Amino acid sequence: MMQRLSDAYPVWFCDIWGVVHNGVQPFPITIAALKRHRAEGGAVILVTNSPRSHLGVEAQLREIGVDPESHDAIVTSGDVTQVLMRLHGGGRVFHLGAARDHSIYAGTGVERVEIGEARAVLCTGLFDDLNDRLEDYDGLLDEMKQRGLTMICANPDKIVKKGDRILWCAGKLAELYASRGGEVLMAGKPFAPIYDLALAEASRITGREIDRAEVLAIGDGPETDIRGAADYGLDALLVAEGVTDASEGLHVVEAQVLEAVPHARIVATVHDLGWA
Repeated sequence: MMQRLSDAYPVWFCDIWGVVHNGVQPFPITIAALKRHRAEGGAVILVTNSPRSHLGVEAQLREIGVDPESHDAIVTSGDVTQVLMRLHGGGRVFHLGAARDHSIYAGTGVERVEIGEARAVLCTGLFDDLNDRLEDYDGLLDEMKQRGLTMICANPDKIVKKGDRILWCAGKLAELYASRGGEVLMAGKPFAPIYDLALAEASRITGREIDRAEVLAIGDGPETDIRGAADYGLDALLVAEGVTDASEGLHVVEAQVLEAVPHARIVATVHDLGWA
């Protein structure tokens, strides 16, 4: 399967969480496939809704043992977020998210301030995604709306699977804020800016202009990876097991995703990136 896809698509845009690793350790089969694709002349761009910059994600991947030879470059929603902060934050933003994401401010000239001084809100997730409940944020979201603050959402993912746990992400808080009538700007998948950046990186790495027909988007998120690829005109490989339940079979998963994203261009649905 992966050999055929490697031959057909010289450039792979591969999601990270749920495909390359589970938040705790890498998936050896995926790492082997990405390295094999590169060894045979292909390019791999890791495209992630992480709110960190590409440098921060690279460091995180090394910490959990992801082989750096598995990819050519990383493009993150954090990279796109930095542009949105400069354009909409007025140099002063309130940070809604964990302290581990503060590296996103490096080099931006944007200052973290209390909500009463903020021009916008940068949301990278929950303050404590292991213990917080969504209802804990009702008061804060109401205050943001009262102040007329725009939320810049650095991670459109609503949930993520970490080990055996399902955790809420920034996209869920953005959804709750939008339901209150708050303005939300999305930085990552399924929106076009992150794909524009990934395509530019692919062209830089290969030394030529890359046509979208040459790109395969690999991911497990129906509303992010698969919808984003479809909206951008890319074929997609759906990886079950990440945030979808494949217990009833791959054909059931694919049918459910196509029902939610009718224009999805899914070339195959797989459990993993086994090369054979």
